[in-house]
Amino acid sequence: MRRIPLSKPFINGEVRQAVLDALDSGRFILGPQCIEFERELAGFARRKHAVLSSSWTAAVYLLHLAMGLRAGDEVIVPSHTAFPSIEPMLHCGARPVFVDIDDTYCIDPDLIEAAITPRTVGILPVHLYGHPADLDPIVAVARRRRLWVIEDCAQAHGARYKGRPVGSIGTAAAFSFYPSKNLTVLGDGGCIVTDDDAVAERVRMLRDHGRRSKYTHEVAGFNLRFNEIQAAAGRVGLRHLEQLNAGRRAAAARYRERLSGVVELPVQREWATHVYHMFVIRTPRRDALAKFLIERGIETGIHYPVPNHRQPAIAAILRNLPALPRTEQAVGEILSLPIHGQIALDEVDHVCDCIIEFIRRN
Repeated sequence: MRRIPLSKPFINGEVRQAVLDALDSGRFILGPQCIEFERELAGFARRKHAVLSSSWTAAVYLLHLAMGLRAGDEVIVPSHTAFPSIEPMLHCGARPVFVDIDDTYCIDPDLIEAAITPRTVGILPVHLYGHPADLDPIVAVARRRRLWVIEDCAQAHGARYKGRPVGSIGTAAAFSFYPSKNLTVLGDGGCIVTDDDAVAERVRMLRDHGRRSKYTHEVAGFNLRFNEIQAAAGRVGLRHLEQLNAGRRAAAARYRERLSGVVELPVQREWATHVYHMFVIRTPRRDALAKFLIERGIETGIHYPVPNHRQPAIAAILRNLPALPRTEQAVGEILSLPIHGQIALDEVDHVCDCIIEFIRRN
């Protein structure tokens, strides 16, 4: 049976050679590959600083600490996102305040103002599935109410909002390099980007045992460093990112061409440069369709079946269950189709043929 995976990391001869060179260098943690990767990531995001850490979650936890997030603070965030979007703030004792999504699956900016309380300190918009959140009205509210904005760019490497790269607009931003991401380091990894010198320096210290020099520890920090082998792989991936994102957009265009009028397709706003980390369709018969596809060797996903306001881990801190009708409906209908930077259009056609066959049968 022909098997089509949901995602596939970018690995070529150049990646393999870069990894071998890093192995042969004898440097393994926070060496020259990490330094250059941070410099290149900062340029990519149009920021002064990029600071690598062991995962997106670790990087954002350190960022929250560096920005002074405290117990009892509130952060406005969509419920429809991966749980790690809210995990770091929970570890700081802060409380997520959940807001519903718009038709792009990103946070609805029109609902943010009403969610602000005297405890609110920031907003964390998520550029979900590779489509940017509508940042201008979000940033306008934040400035008016003196809040920070941290962009969650974990699924949006290379996406643009009105011509500006995501990650360049908020107070700070964070990227993930997990194997399924548009830009991967073939394992866990993440970084924060910011223009704030003090915040960047604080995160650098905290990730490396709270020190500026080898044996002088200014604060109690953590061991959340990055390594040379993955940095070498990531540097190659960054050089190929534009081409890989073009491959994703070509696949998305074929999906749109073949599936128009068959299932509900993702929205793309005119101001957005979408990078299609996921191509997410909707159908009331989602579970039956997923079963039909996997029986034909086609892997799908649900991102995400349980919204965060209904996760057991945060039930104890919710005063009242928020009314999020768009989120509640979406999680029962969404289905992520196979897509990655090197997917062949004949593979996309095979997925479409199977979906059309399912719809005709049902």
